[in-house]
Amino acid sequence: MLTNIRLIRVQEYHQMAEMGIFHPEERLELIAGQIVRMSAKGTAHESAITRTERLLRQRLGDKVLLRIQSPVQLDDYSEPEPDISVVKLNLLDYDDHHPDASEVFLLIEIADSSLKYDREVKAIAYAKSGIIEYCILDVIGRKLYMYRLPSPDGYHSESILAEDVTISPLAFPDCAIAIRELLRKV
Repeated sequence: MLTNIRLIRVQEYHQMAEMGIFHPEERLELIAGQIVRMSAKGTAHESAITRTERLLRQRLGDKVLLRIQSPVQLDDYSEPEPDISVVKLNLLDYDDHHPDASEVFLLIEIADSSLKYDREVKAIAYAKSGIIEYCILDVIGRKLYMYRLPSPDGYHSESILAEDVTISPLAFPDCAIAIRELLRKV
């Protein structure tokens, strides 16, 4: 195990971006103090984001703010950009800060090539920060991975649900969503 790795703090990451160290088109996020290059977005990935966003807007309306591929600050060393963040309303629309874990109802990642990373790396980061509910929509396997009960060592509840299952977010039990609605029609 390497012991002389220097971790980057969120504030330093922002300063690096402001200084132009990263190319403007580079897709990066900060996870556990390390800058991670995000995978390219395929058409299945993008269309699933569009379907999921549309459905959540229809069902949740003005009860929440939906943020698409926007930063969420988990702690001083992690600022990922989940595909969809369902967050509390904010008078400034988060003009003065990125939402933190206490302001998040639900995070959703869409996986077409990133399932292993989303399950093994992001799930742990999200659980450690106390994100109450995290879902991964596997567009290839046509399943939804649902994580609940966060703790410092990961989520204590993981469910792998088939497309014929209907779910409701913890914060909105009256919002029924059939997983099939989020997937490409076959």
